[in-house]
Amino acid sequence: MDTLLWPLKVAVAWVMVTIHKALVLIGFPDGPGVAWVLSIIGLTIVVRLLIMPLFVKQIRASRGMQLLQPEMQALQAKYKGKKDPESRQRMNEEMMALYRKHGTNPLASCLPILVQMPIFFALFRVLASLGAVASGKYGRPSIGPLTQQLAEQVQASSVFGASLSSAFLGSSDTRVKIVTVAMIVIMSVTQWYTMAQLSMKNMSTDSLNSDNPMIRSQRMMLYVMPVIFAVSGVNFQIGVLVYWVVSNLWTMGQQFFTIRNMPAPGSEAEKKYRARINAKRARKGLPSLEEEERAEAIAKAEAEGRTGGQRVQPVRKNRQKKSGGQGESRSEDVADDSDVEQLEDTDEDKDSTSSKSGGLSDEEIARRRYERRARQRREAAARRKAQAKKKRNR
Repeated sequence: MDTLLWPLKVAVAWVMVTIHKALVLIGFPDGPGVAWVLSIIGLTIVVRLLIMPLFVKQIRASRGMQLLQPEMQALQAKYKGKKDPESRQRMNEEMMALYRKHGTNPLASCLPILVQMPIFFALFRVLASLGAVASGKYGRPSIGPLTQQLAEQVQASSVFGASLSSAFLGSSDTRVKIVTVAMIVIMSVTQWYTMAQLSMKNMSTDSLNSDNPMIRSQRMMLYVMPVIFAVSGVNFQIGVLVYWVVSNLWTMGQQFFTIRNMPAPGSEAEKKYRARINAKRARKGLPSLEEEERAEAIAKAEAEGRTGGQRVQPVRKNRQKKSGGQGESRSEDVADDSDVEQLEDTDEDKDSTSSKSGGLSDEEIARRRYERRARQRREAAARRKAQAKKKRNR
């Protein structure tokens, strides 16, 4: 395993030594001490900054998975009870097409953890090898820039009296056991809260349906993952626990900022976000987000209606008489347009009544009104075309 992880072990050692040198330059004491603890924290921050694009991809994938849940449930209902290979294959193909449509996949939300795991194990092996490097029995003179002298310094550094290279198992030092348990508790609680933010605060009401397999699995992981960390944490050195606690705190803060400022549509976090924004807009005398979106939707529907085709204007009776041989045709056109206008007026009255009764939102009213008007104009144009064809055949 050390052979496979060797390049990562050298990279981890190089980052730690470089950060330690920088801390010494700005005034921290050289040798064993807090500078080596801070170098592990610095390593954590460097790693989290490098995987920031993966975190953004994770957030987008998580939102995509939430948005496709209604379609996913419909797909599962469609193939419910069908166990034959052909049905399974079609279901998988439709499921992959659904993922492509929403630009997401189930594995994208696991990318930050998967990328960190090799670094995590590399740090674990570096700290586990400190004793051998410090005593000259490692088989190599150093781990990259981490020489025998520096290994002795790291091994002698401690967190609240517990050595960075010590672990709960294999140590008889009470301070090591107390610090390990405290850090495991912090690590488990922060892991639980991080997952709770995603599965409770940043999911739409529809997605929180208990029949949703994805939600059930996330709720299960919400309690399983902290237990896994608690059980396996006794095998990790104090330095590794420092890395994981800082990583969890970073993730928790990063997700809090993201959920607060870029919540998922339809989630509880979005309601609170809109309430905050509307309060700020009200203090400035601006309309709420809902009012602004409604006005934009109506304006867009009206603009589409204007560009959808040139409307034929009604013709007065005295102008019809002057039109000569075309009077009959013009009269029919006018009748059609008058019918359309009358229907549009009737629609507006109906829409207004519906709006007052709370049946439809203004955006929905505007959309349906536009669709009806477009359909009525098409029908009127078809009637005019049929009448013109009938006149030509006479």
